[in-house]
Amino acid sequence: MRLREFWQLVDEVFGPGYGRALAREQVLAALGDRTPVEALEAGLQPRDVWHALCDALDVPEVERWGKDADRKAPPRSR
Repeated sequence: MRLREFWQLVDEVFGPGYGRALAREQVLAALGDRTPVEALEAGLQPRDVWHALCDALDVPEVERWGKDADRKAPPRSR
């Protein structure tokens, strides 16, 4: 997953306003007590940040990949 795709999914799944606020303000233990933006700036992979955000907010798997039915889910890092 590229950074551009991360932000596209944030907008599609959470809505542009709410999603961007979540990314700036939601501190997640799975990201080392950082916000998604801080985690991305620290070099974490966008797919790992995306999974952590969706896990924390209980987003069902089928709703995590936005409006594109052909979008492939990025695998979780090991």
